[in-house]
Amino acid sequence: MDSTLLLVAVIIVVALVFDFINGFHDAANSVATVVSTRVLTPGQAVIWAAFFNFVAAFSFGTGVAKTVGQGMVRLEYVTPHVILAGLVGAIVWDLLTWWFGLPTSSSHALLGGYAGAAMAHVIRLKGFAHGLDAIVLSGWTKTVIFIVAAPLIGLVIAYVLMIVVYWTFRNSTPKRMDSHFRRLQLVSAALLSWSHGTNDAQKTMGIITGVLVSAGYLKRFDVPVPVILAAHAAIALGTLSGGWRIVRTMGSRLTRLKPRSGFCAETAAALSILLATELHLPVSTTHVTAGAISGVGSIQRFKAVRWGLARNILWAWVLTIPASAVAGWISLTLLSFLGA
Repeated sequence: MDSTLLLVAVIIVVALVFDFINGFHDAANSVATVVSTRVLTPGQAVIWAAFFNFVAAFSFGTGVAKTVGQGMVRLEYVTPHVILAGLVGAIVWDLLTWWFGLPTSSSHALLGGYAGAAMAHVIRLKGFAHGLDAIVLSGWTKTVIFIVAAPLIGLVIAYVLMIVVYWTFRNSTPKRMDSHFRRLQLVSAALLSWSHGTNDAQKTMGIITGVLVSAGYLKRFDVPVPVILAAHAAIALGTLSGGWRIVRTMGSRLTRLKPRSGFCAETAAALSILLATELHLPVSTTHVTAGAISGVGSIQRFKAVRWGLARNILWAWVLTIPASAVAGWISLTLLSFLGA
């Protein structure tokens, strides 16, 4: 096995490890509400979520993968070592925030780590003034807009859905309402897991395809079928492993949920993610789900949402891209120091 092939193989393994970590880090998004409302046990919920993460494999094409792989960082500045350093930076930030129970975005950690490593590579080649030459500004503009827009869209849709639910069931008792929504929440949880799988797994596909192109194993950026299947399998297996620290934050500490509000939050989050996927944009399922949960909480009364905790989560969101970019930069520097 030649050195290039060995390096590519290592990077693909690391990318799938990231995808696995993404699965258990973001498992909270798919299962927190359905667990907190006691519709499913934690074990049942992760199996349910993992199944729909995997079956999303061929749902929405590979538009998000292409955006991540070639729409954020210029491919002429991408090397296998840049991709490896970016993955390491994303994994470091994901594990750090998972340990503290903060529901940050694995998606934005990946983008930040990738961009930070690419910028470090360009600076080594051309000097500090050319650091931004590695960045595709148009791709980042849309992504940054959706960092703000996605949770707001989820919040608004969830708020409107709660109004519709209360109006439709205005003559029903809360107990009767929840008897219906306990069953409906199985559907909304499946929809959220499906949307999570189709958007998030594509990010890893984009990274793997990028390394295959940069190493010369692919002539153009087309995602191979084995890469699609491997990415979805990894994220599904990661979901099966859980992520209960973040489940507690998302499912019970942010606001108290009932089956009816859990259904509205999951449906709103899923619709927001599917909109972004249709637009070929990588979006944070964590951001959207947190926004949707805040939306259903605030319909009862503004103070029903623990806005102090929401503020801490928001700070973690703001820091994700720059912190993971720094981690990616440091990772590439260490690889260079080690002679890579």
